[in-house]
Amino acid sequence: MNKILIAFGAGVAIVALAVSPLVAGERGHVTGSYVEARTAEVFTGGCIMNSEAETMGREAVLAWQIDRGSFNGVSLDDLSVVAAVAGDRNLGMREMGGAIPSKVQSLVMVDQRASEEQKQALVAFARELSGGLVADVVDVRSEPIRFTQDARTINVAAGDAALSIETEIKHEMSCGAMQWFKPFSAAVGHAAIGTAASHSFMGGQLGTKWSDPNKKSAFFGTFSY
Repeated sequence: MNKILIAFGAGVAIVALAVSPLVAGERGHVTGSYVEARTAEVFTGGCIMNSEAETMGREAVLAWQIDRGSFNGVSLDDLSVVAAVAGDRNLGMREMGGAIPSKVQSLVMVDQRASEEQKQALVAFARELSGGLVADVVDVRSEPIRFTQDARTINVAAGDAALSIETEIKHEMSCGAMQWFKPFSAAVGHAAIGTAASHSFMGGQLGTKWSDPNKKSAFFGTFSY
């Protein structure tokens, strides 16, 4: 059995806030940590990939923990934002020339410590760095965020969304596994693959709920934008 070691850090959060089509505008330099998990393997053999291509990978949770920086002229130091997204097709197949989802909805969860101005900037930030997934925002909620990490695990909890990511993945060399996708989020440097020991969204806003544990379905890393 071969082991692949990796590492990370991030954070997240979410109460009802007006959903407005914010744009990026003035950016500023923002740095921090990122983690995501989707309902499909990102590192696997071709047979599993083919079986999941059309039926899986339609949902994901994305989380950013901002260390320092401003967006739209608003300081976002030490704040977090999380998005749960659900589409009508595999969210990553476009990378391989597959069909693009015709519908993707998202719930954005913003740090409850943020001011109203910061919450709007966090939503705009998630829109810009989500690779186009955070566009049709059905709701924005303000919640306490829990984000913890050590050498082996990354844990994120924000309202109805939760991730527990192991920073080590294991695979049998005979399986012929390879990486099929890239992170959804832009500006992630040195992204590593993780195992989602747990990955769930139990809210009702997206018309679907999911729990997809024990898959090599996660990416994590730092971002600079």
